[in-house]
Amino acid sequence: MHPLTSLTRKPNPKLIISCFSFILLSNCNSPFEPIPNWDMGIWSLPLFWEEFSRFLVTWFRKDKNFLNGFLNFARILTPVTMEMTTATVKLRPENVGFKEETSLLDLPDLALDCILERLSPAELCSVGRVCSSLREKCVSDHLWGKHMDQKWGKLIGNAACREWQSHIASRKKSAQLNSKNQTDIFGYFLSSANFLLSRPEAEENRFKTSLYKDSIMALYFSLESGKFWFPAQVYNRENGQLGFTLSCYDAEVNYDSNADKFRARYLTQGWRSIEEDIERNRIRAPPVDTPSHVLHISDCLNDLKPDDHIEIQWRKNKEFPFGWWFGVVGHLESCSGSKLYCKCHTSDMVILEFRQYSPGSRWRQVAINRKDHQEIGNEIDGFYGGIRKLYNEEEISAWKCFWPSCTLD
Repeated sequence: MHPLTSLTRKPNPKLIISCFSFILLSNCNSPFEPIPNWDMGIWSLPLFWEEFSRFLVTWFRKDKNFLNGFLNFARILTPVTMEMTTATVKLRPENVGFKEETSLLDLPDLALDCILERLSPAELCSVGRVCSSLREKCVSDHLWGKHMDQKWGKLIGNAACREWQSHIASRKKSAQLNSKNQTDIFGYFLSSANFLLSRPEAEENRFKTSLYKDSIMALYFSLESGKFWFPAQVYNRENGQLGFTLSCYDAEVNYDSNADKFRARYLTQGWRSIEEDIERNRIRAPPVDTPSHVLHISDCLNDLKPDDHIEIQWRKNKEFPFGWWFGVVGHLESCSGSKLYCKCHTSDMVILEFRQYSPGSRWRQVAINRKDHQEIGNEIDGFYGGIRKLYNEEEISAWKCFWPSCTLD
């Protein structure tokens, strides 16, 4: 019986060898050109691997569905043992006399990287469980950075990264304490019992949970599983309550993969409120590193002119955290509003308008001094803090998505 038939009954080994011959012959300059020397076996020929890797890269670029064919080929060449420790296979066809061993890892790095870059997160995990060498490649930050940016890039900011590093440090410290506690004889037997009684599913998830705690992959799955609560900001908190229209508040957020939605915990005067079922478009990474109880330093006051879009800190009283509110720079009362004759940008006073409120509302506008602006306000109208000018059209569009259907009082 041919050695490959012991691995699977579906693929035809002769067909595979024929395909290899086709790849080599298709690269000959002439049909009369001598065929390379096969005495040492095709697996020892550098030309074979060079042409095979070039063939793979070309087909991956042309047709992503070719990946399925390669994975089937990988299953043929890669015996899956109980310990998943090697990815080598011995090929000894009697009529050719192959004597050497080969491995999928013998592919050039360019070809293998091209394959791995096209895999989804779930597929990377599957490949990483084949052997220790592929595991090392499949957890690289280079591969997972792309998946991280695609799904979490707009939600994870500097504050979330710092929280993750703190989380990792805490986990390491806890692991060290547990290790010290298991130095006695009872700890040894307890750890041995846990190992022997562990389920196969736990062994399968070791790829995700037991190793590479500092990697981007670990952060990705901690976010995906909802185990990691990260700092972010939520538009229109309290499920869009009118009192928070066009605002954005700091919160601790985690992901519910079953519903594809988020939960948020808000901290107000020492007590927490929780909001469920938050859509992804209502969450953003904090654009600045200013804590919610600290006045933001305004560095854009001299640039403000009518029709500029801004965010300004506001809070009900000084015991509450600041939230960010969307507004527009307006014209002074003495200005006609004409662009040809407007001099508002030269005045020390700046009018900020919140046009979601009707004219005459006490929330409609506020005047600030661009020369010495500090926190201003009172216990009735609230307190206005630091200002950010919005230069990015994407940020402005995100705010306008939450514009109310009717004017507020």
